[in-house]
Amino acid sequence: MDIAHPLPASPAPSKGALPAARQSRLRGSHSIKPTIRTDATMPAKRPAPLLQDSQLSLFDVAPEIAPAEPGAARALRELWLGQHRIGYELKRARRRSIGFVVGPQGLRVSAPRWVPINEIERALHHKGEWILRKLVEQRERQQRMQAARIDWLDGGQLPYLGAALTLVVAPGEREVVWDTATRELRLPLPGGAAAEQVRDLAQAWLKARAREDFLPRCQRFAALLGVTMSSLRLSSAQTRWGSASADGSIRLNWRLIHFTPAIIDYVVAHELAHLREMNHSPAFWDTVRSVLPDFERSREALRDESIVVQ
Repeated sequence: MDIAHPLPASPAPSKGALPAARQSRLRGSHSIKPTIRTDATMPAKRPAPLLQDSQLSLFDVAPEIAPAEPGAARALRELWLGQHRIGYELKRARRRSIGFVVGPQGLRVSAPRWVPINEIERALHHKGEWILRKLVEQRERQQRMQAARIDWLDGGQLPYLGAALTLVVAPGEREVVWDTATRELRLPLPGGAAAEQVRDLAQAWLKARAREDFLPRCQRFAALLGVTMSSLRLSSAQTRWGSASADGSIRLNWRLIHFTPAIIDYVVAHELAHLREMNHSPAFWDTVRSVLPDFERSREALRDESIVVQ
């Protein structure tokens, strides 16, 4: 059994639904995600403090709308939820419920063709706080992802084990040099090197450091948990932090090397705990807690992180 934990490189949409004909559908999953939860049935919360502008949107320009499937009617509309003017895309579809998706492009609503607009907007008002909260979370995630983008050039910075690392193009060097005092990564490249050259050399160094860092962590937590890790592989997946298989093999996303040691420890302990409990039952979380008593703090921190694949 392979337990994997999806982590979208782009924000995962949040879904909600209200019955238009006494029917509603909700989908859920358990995973390690630094993204938005998809449970529309969670207890209502007050809109986040970020809601300060009268007009709430994810972008300063109109979003690009993905092509509709043949025959599906779509329209861009607006309504007021409390003091906030919300733009949304309405799609008429063959379904028996009114569905909501809050994703990178904003709020999208799917409704049966026969449901009048006033009923659709009544459903939106009913879920207004949930919609506002999800729009805020999406906007905050977009801001984090933008901040996480790396400029692959001389003087560019990126996180390494939770602290800033500065890229230095150093034509005089014969090999990559890591200066721990200045936290400079000196790359043996000619002046004016292309961004792709800087990226490829820096990422090769980061991947090597990831293996050096992850392996002893895995060995330490495996011993603490009393499990046997048969192999460790690095992943470049855009949708997973890590995975564990019943045969004892562990896969970890090399980009975890960007994050603090506490976050890396959590992912390592999480995956190795699956070698004892191939589920997310209370027994599984007790297993994680046995080696990381305060794992919840790192789990929450991980949910706020973003992988920007470049």
